[in-house]
Amino acid sequence: MLCSCALAAIHQSEAILLRTWPFAEADLLVSFFTREQGVVRGVARHAMRSRRRFGGALEPMTEVRATWAEKPKQDIVRLDQLEILWSPMREPVDFARATGLALVAEVLEAALPDRAPEDDVYRLALAVAKRMRGDNVFLPATYFLLWINRLLGWMPDLSRCAVSGAPLRGHDAYFTPVREGLFAAQARPQGSVPLSAESCRLAEEMFRQPIMAFEGQAWPRGRAADLRRFAGSTLERHLEERLQSLRMLAKL
Repeated sequence: MLCSCALAAIHQSEAILLRTWPFAEADLLVSFFTREQGVVRGVARHAMRSRRRFGGALEPMTEVRATWAEKPKQDIVRLDQLEILWSPMREPVDFARATGLALVAEVLEAALPDRAPEDDVYRLALAVAKRMRGDNVFLPATYFLLWINRLLGWMPDLSRCAVSGAPLRGHDAYFTPVREGLFAAQARPQGSVPLSAESCRLAEEMFRQPIMAFEGQAWPRGRAADLRRFAGSTLERHLEERLQSLRMLAKL
């Protein structure tokens, strides 16, 4: 929704809160991923002085209806109102759940350019965040890492060796953080690590089905750990930075 006034344009959109930083005296700089305009950065005035105005709406991964004012030729907007639509604080937030939610927020903040709408990414992030629970972090984390790579165009072909083109289906594959793709045993680079045939099969299944199709399955820490490592290393190679929440997830 958009309307014009004398000095600024007023926008409103569904959004996911990603991160906040102290800004000026009592203000916060807020990064939020909007459904209509992508990632927007704005100032929440007096947010550190009075929590009553924005309250829990400034918690990372909270879905809100955001209203902001934008002046011409200014990158930072003025954040006027946040109406909570869904909050992760509605359920207990233990360390495991906090780590999973932080992973989604950190990846979105690092990977998405400003003002680039990504509705598929928005729906993925929200579906995954709503399924992050202390006793079930690894399923949504695995699903998110796979799909965010695919939606951003970074997921390599999982069915064939990147060197020889040999089919990989039904066989263990290998990967390395410094090279693109999967490799057959005969062509694996030095220092590569294995990705099991079962994990490759699981990845293909996740690309065919929504996340709710996997709910109810047992997801202990060890299940698909190699798949998370592969998807995470693919992300970090393209982002050219290390994701702190990914390392925290591996230590759970």
